[in-house]
Amino acid sequence: MESRFSLLLLLLISLGIVCSYAADDDIDISPEQYWESALPNTPMPKVITHLLGLDFLEGKSTSVNVGKGGVNVNTGKGKPKGTSVNVGKGGVNVNTPKPKQGGTSVNVGKGGVNVNTPKPKQGGTSVNVGKGGVNVHTGRKGKPVYVGVKPGYSPFNYVYAATETQVHDDPNTALFFLEKDLNPNSKFTLHFPKQTTTTTTKFLPRRVAKSLPFSSQKLPQILTHFSIPPASLEAESIRNTIDQCEAPGIVGEDKFCATSLESMVDFSTSKLGKKVTLVSTEIEKDTDLQAFTVVNLTKKSSGVTDSAVVCHKLSYPYAVFYCHYTQHTRVYKVSLLGVDGTKADVAAACHTDTSAWNPKHLAFQVLKVKPGTVPVCHFLPQDHVVWVSKY
Repeated sequence: MESRFSLLLLLLISLGIVCSYAADDDIDISPEQYWESALPNTPMPKVITHLLGLDFLEGKSTSVNVGKGGVNVNTGKGKPKGTSVNVGKGGVNVNTPKPKQGGTSVNVGKGGVNVNTPKPKQGGTSVNVGKGGVNVHTGRKGKPVYVGVKPGYSPFNYVYAATETQVHDDPNTALFFLEKDLNPNSKFTLHFPKQTTTTTTKFLPRRVAKSLPFSSQKLPQILTHFSIPPASLEAESIRNTIDQCEAPGIVGEDKFCATSLESMVDFSTSKLGKKVTLVSTEIEKDTDLQAFTVVNLTKKSSGVTDSAVVCHKLSYPYAVFYCHYTQHTRVYKVSLLGVDGTKADVAAACHTDTSAWNPKHLAFQVLKVKPGTVPVCHFLPQDHVVWVSKY
């Protein structure tokens, strides 16, 4: 049940932004519709569908209407007691009536956000958002669930040197390897936490994302908008993300921070054309750190230069991707089998020209190699994606 209430909370945040910034005319086409119009022959991968904002709530079509009276969302279920979301001058209210259970109510006002789901004899589930952050309380075992962020630059941004903490403590170190070690029956010790719709931030429609400030000069306004204390870890994480987006890229790559799915599509297709395929990591279940064996691998990139657009998800209140286009990246789809029987289809990117990378980048320190000497590879986490041309 927790996942439903977390989804309601995510929906609520998106609607609050829409309510604040949308005009009185119709909302533009949805990110899904934009994808279908721009890439009619390219299926949307799960990594993308998990990041969509409204339709995932009920698995059915959802209509959103913005007018002078506020915002109304109808899930299209056709039931008289379905889920309704209303935004007006008094704030936001979400209600999902349930027979004999008291229903689920979500309210947004000046005091923040509150989600309450009464459960007979269980104490209910409450979600509160205020200046102190987010707290989820299930009422079952009396233990709160807190999802925090860990500040730091992305290990997939090759401008930055790794810190001592990253070298010794960052779990992403296990994702880096040498291309010569990628063969059938090769073994890697990895941990791929399964991503769900409740553990990752969502895309905003481009129109909404463009209306929000996204620059270091606007950092105070950004923190105020999302009610994030300036001295918090969340604020530091946001600052790092914006810094990475504003910093120049390395020689030989074109970089771009996509703040919406539509902008990611536009950037990727501008580099590769519209005949593209997407490669991402999918794992059937969450597992502990364990040894995985390579069962099969398939090269997905094409052409003499092995061009690709690799997009890495950054830490931010909504989905933001650091995308970079290079002409020296070989992309593989790798089938792995864990010692506990877990199957994983993993995306791997092998960079054949690392001469412009920071000599103290995490990959060089972990693999004990120097820039420009050998192809350096990494597996991609589940919320990252690679675009390549079809062939």
